[in-house]
Amino acid sequence: MLTFLKLGGSLITDKTRPYTPRLDLLSDLAGQIAAAMNKNENLELIIGHGSGSYGHVPASKYGTRQGVSGSKAWQGFAKVWYQASKLNRLVVDALVRSDLPAVTLSPFASITAHRGKPFIWDLYPLRSALENGLLPVIHGDVVFDDECGGTILSTEDLFIHLARVLKPDRILLAGLEAGVWQDFPARTRLLAKITPQNFSGRVPGSGSAIGHDVTGGMQTKVTDMLALVEELGSIEICVFSGEQPDNLRRALLGASPGTCLSN
Repeated sequence: MLTFLKLGGSLITDKTRPYTPRLDLLSDLAGQIAAAMNKNENLELIIGHGSGSYGHVPASKYGTRQGVSGSKAWQGFAKVWYQASKLNRLVVDALVRSDLPAVTLSPFASITAHRGKPFIWDLYPLRSALENGLLPVIHGDVVFDDECGGTILSTEDLFIHLARVLKPDRILLAGLEAGVWQDFPARTRLLAKITPQNFSGRVPGSGSAIGHDVTGGMQTKVTDMLALVEELGSIEICVFSGEQPDNLRRALLGASPGTCLSN
């Protein structure tokens, strides 16, 4: 069973404090991933993670997501790459300490974008990593764009592109929130399931993101993932809290905590 797992930037960093990782939580999440993979030897996993209070801070300052032109903007592009890479190293360190064969496949080095979406991506290294029992790790990153110079691709952008090619069974999006709330920010009524047919087009309270987020937040996440559900048909996508004890291990082993997006 092929599963894509995103560790959200708001989960693995403190997005209200620049460049602040949540190292204890990262260690716990890595342990849950290892426990799930040891329990189910048929679980194939690709991990992606957001940039949180690392990449989003310079990205917001320089407007990198919207395109890159001029020396100051390119200096900002390099700063976003540097900060995203720093956080990626912390994620991989945590996975390796849990005896997982994690390897980073940098989007910056392998993807060319067109109008802010992945366009050219050589997937041979990623396929080879999976086939040989390694744990591929990708992350939100800057990439060159053949129309606007450069841009930022979120983990969801990467997962959507990969899903069309690799056809995963599930996509798990682990963040701070317990799922998609019907009444955010009151947080008293959780939506158990959203389908393309029952989605109103607007996530309640989605404009209330905490900290920097240059890639759209919950509104973009839900809209884009539902479009993927509609396109691929059989895929299941779960939005859930990675903070709740043992939630990630359970999700990797087949549970559907939080909100399920499917047909």
